[in-house]
Amino acid sequence: MYSLSPAYIIVIITMIASWLIQRRLKSKFERYSQVGLQNNLSGRQIAELMLADHGITDVRVISTPGRLTDHYNPADKTVNLSEAVYEPRSAAAAAVAAHECGHAVQHATAYSALKFRSALVPALSAVSRFMPILLFAGVFLLNRTPYPLIAGVVLFSLTTLFSFVTLPVEFDASKRALAWMDKRRIVTTQEHVMAKDALWWAAMTYVVAALGSLATLFYYATMLMGRRRD
Repeated sequence: MYSLSPAYIIVIITMIASWLIQRRLKSKFERYSQVGLQNNLSGRQIAELMLADHGITDVRVISTPGRLTDHYNPADKTVNLSEAVYEPRSAAAAAVAAHECGHAVQHATAYSALKFRSALVPALSAVSRFMPILLFAGVFLLNRTPYPLIAGVVLFSLTTLFSFVTLPVEFDASKRALAWMDKRRIVTTQEHVMAKDALWWAAMTYVVAALGSLATLFYYATMLMGRRRD
């Protein structure tokens, strides 16, 4: 009787967990997007205010298409806020805008984890071109030679490392955002609870992504070790 390997089961579990958390995040964001801020500031205004309070004058706040596509781009120093965050005046918009500015503050203060993650980006870009091919070829040719899969596993380990390095960067950005919003009294006590909850679920997507990457690495490594034992 055919049975799934433990590594494969772990991969399936992390995929399901990722899907569930993504759904939960969207649900939370939609819910908190309906709660208007008492101060009536838009996401853009909050972002600009946070940047100004930290003495950052060379970062632009711009609108980007899509939903939950918010990000900070260190290359051109832009805080990119999605349409659901840029102009809306909600607890969700405040949380996301401040979080992305938290990355800008990290960049301005040379936060070590962000510097390390940024240093990995060029290598990761190069790896992403060859890794899928090596993994596919490695699995297909495993009975003949282990070397393509070995190379694929080594490259995939870099992707996994990047996923885990991302975690402290994301948690720290949320911590900075919440601390600043409280200090500046951007949010009320109730709004703070909602902002913190939204950012926590957003962080969980990165946690599951990192665990999923580790599970996938474990799956390929187990396949490789199984072949070598044969």
